[in-house]
Amino acid sequence: MKRITWIGFTGLALSILLANPLFSKDTPQVRLRGKPLTLMGTAITPGQALPRLSLPDSRMKPVDLSAFKGKVTIVSVVPSIDTRVCEKQTHILSEENGGLDATVRLVTVSRDLPFAQKRFAQEAKINNVLFLSDYRDAGFGTASGLLIQENRLLTRAVMVLDKAGIIRHLEIVPDLGQLPDMKKAFAVAGSL
Repeated sequence: MKRITWIGFTGLALSILLANPLFSKDTPQVRLRGKPLTLMGTAITPGQALPRLSLPDSRMKPVDLSAFKGKVTIVSVVPSIDTRVCEKQTHILSEENGGLDATVRLVTVSRDLPFAQKRFAQEAKINNVLFLSDYRDAGFGTASGLLIQENRLLTRAVMVLDKAGIIRHLEIVPDLGQLPDMKKAFAVAGSL
């Protein structure tokens, strides 16, 4: 019987991990206060469409992501709207979009329960953002490569979809404590 050394075992384990479709060497590196986090799945990239699935809105009504076609859409992805940075990102999307909300669909996706999203929107008086929840099975996070393995939350990101539903801009922030460049996302949306 062949004896497996620690180095051989480590190499084998790494090969299995990289071959697993839930993890990819192309996955962006994300950190929380310097600690590396693992994103599950292969990250979506510009030129692709969003995954085909439905997410409940704040009234528990399912919204098919393919319904985003026909209108330029900004999708703001946050770990939890009940945190300071996520709250700020959502307020920027709603209040600092330079009037884009008249012609561009604004969406926030998180793993918060729809009831929490509804409460947040009411308390913050945000009426121009569609809140969608990935709470059920993290289907959006897994299918887009934006689900954090360690805490099962979504990583912080912003994307812009054109009228055909194709991603034209995507920013996944390197540290969860940082805001994405929302002005750049607004500029891209305004140019489409």
